[in-house]
Amino acid sequence: MRDSHPAEAAARAAMAAVTADDRDTWLSCYADDAVLHDPVGGSPLDPEGDGIRGRDRLARFWEQAVAPQRIRFDVAAVHAAGDEAAVIATVTTTFPHGLITSYDGVFVYRVDADSRIVSMRGYWDVQRFLSSLGA
Repeated sequence: MRDSHPAEAAARAAMAAVTADDRDTWLSCYADDAVLHDPVGGSPLDPEGDGIRGRDRLARFWEQAVAPQRIRFDVAAVHAAGDEAAVIATVTTTFPHGLITSYDGVFVYRVDADSRIVSMRGYWDVQRFLSSLGA
């Protein structure tokens, strides 16, 4: 088994923490001033599309977008180069009332010299996801 690229390792650790519902581990994957674009272009939690920046806002994002449901990542491929890794994955979300929905995306993680995530840019269709929820 080959050694994992630092950005790939950080991406997989962050996704595993989400799947395990482990907020503290997820937050520890990110640098203090990291920015999260999930998705790129904005969402109801990031209406201006500027990204969610810094540990306090990331913690709030967790409480609003991650904690209320179960999330699983099925990684199809990872392409790592430089200080980034592009993860191609299907994200499946199970909501408390039983609705299950999924979407495909490309998630680009960039890490710093300490292998902490400084940015994550998710490319997926937020409108299609919201429509699947009846929103």
